[in-house]
Amino acid sequence: MLGGGTFVKQNKVLPGSYINFVSTQSVGSNMNERGIVAIGLELDWGEDNEVIEVTAKQFNKEANKVFGYDYGHEKLRGLRDLFKNAVKGYFYKLNSNGQKASNTYATAKYTGKRGNDLKIAIEKNIDDETKFDVITLLETSQIDKQTVSKADELVDNEYVVFKKDTTLEITASSPLEGGTNGTVTGQNHQDFLNKIESYNFNTLGCLSKEKEITTLYITFTKRLREEQGVKFQTAVYDNQADYEGIVNLKNSTVEEETGLIYWVTGAIAGCNINTSNTNKTYDGEYTVNSEYTQTELEECIQKGEFVLHKVGSETRVLVDINSLTTQTIEKGEEFKSNQTIRVLDQIATDIANIFNKRYLGKIQNNDSGRISLWNDVVSLFKEYATLQAIENFDSKEITIEQGNDKKSVVVNSQVQIINAMEKLYMSVVVS
Repeated sequence: MLGGGTFVKQNKVLPGSYINFVSTQSVGSNMNERGIVAIGLELDWGEDNEVIEVTAKQFNKEANKVFGYDYGHEKLRGLRDLFKNAVKGYFYKLNSNGQKASNTYATAKYTGKRGNDLKIAIEKNIDDETKFDVITLLETSQIDKQTVSKADELVDNEYVVFKKDTTLEITASSPLEGGTNGTVTGQNHQDFLNKIESYNFNTLGCLSKEKEITTLYITFTKRLREEQGVKFQTAVYDNQADYEGIVNLKNSTVEEETGLIYWVTGAIAGCNINTSNTNKTYDGEYTVNSEYTQTELEECIQKGEFVLHKVGSETRVLVDINSLTTQTIEKGEEFKSNQTIRVLDQIATDIANIFNKRYLGKIQNNDSGRISLWNDVVSLFKEYATLQAIENFDSKEITIEQGNDKKSVVVNSQVQIINAMEKLYMSVVVS
């Protein structure tokens, strides 16, 4: 893994990109795709101990294979909410210590109680009485049919592994039994975080309501952002982390306490760097607890809570903020805005990708090489300006020079990030 993260002195050992963002002491095509999420789930079906990649399109068409239920099933309400805004997800089954359902003829491909809804039906083949039609059913839906003479000719399908040494006999419907869900512990969450560390995503979701677990995710996020330069945000429920990489959700839902995490995770990931989730309408399927007074909403903002509230008959995001509440010289008021963090994370990720792919170990650290890098950085910043993610960009404010050793380059730049309008102040003079 390449080095990355922030720096205090030019003393890094690993090759890589080390980038600091600080507030100005004011008084005050090369861009990566967004919309990618990572989330650990408690599931009735699915592969154990592996990260599974699913796109929005695949979820629509192949939810049954991956999650055990079709797209419209109530069990997948949360994932439908997630994919309202996400384009791709990395999923991990947290409850991986369950049992596989089985019967005389087959064993479920995965652990979990959904395997108990599988059945094997065996019929005489209508054209050849020496052969059998072996049918796999999920509830009442046929998902596989094979015509064979004996069991060792059967080919495993997406749902079952056939027992090749059994004797085939005619049966109307032989259910698989004994499938159970595993339990979820803190170690399961840690295993997920260990697995997901090598993946690239925009938002990590934590569905747990336990402080110990959400704190585990917060620690993980800080370590990757600060020590490895992996830029993403994490959505947690009810944990005041005071950190720009953590989005602290206030609202619960009627159906399940942390159900809104799905939608928020997707919304944070899918929001472009030149847009904001402020005032975004919730278009998901949960019943959101969103009745707050004006005073309570003000307190939410002061506490760094991401909150949805009632606006007429709709439920909307109040302000697109993260959990940062403490201001410092390095991190001022603007760092509380998720739009600001999206832009900064995009810059860090894009420049690191350019350097790591085009320059690291390939281009000489001389005037010519540094000019080439300068041109690439300037082109990237011009893209941000065109997208109205930054403003007042002046290429003269970007400088690239040799660092303290012959292998290092130092990039200095200034950026003015644009945020969406949130407040209107108007004076009307009546004469």
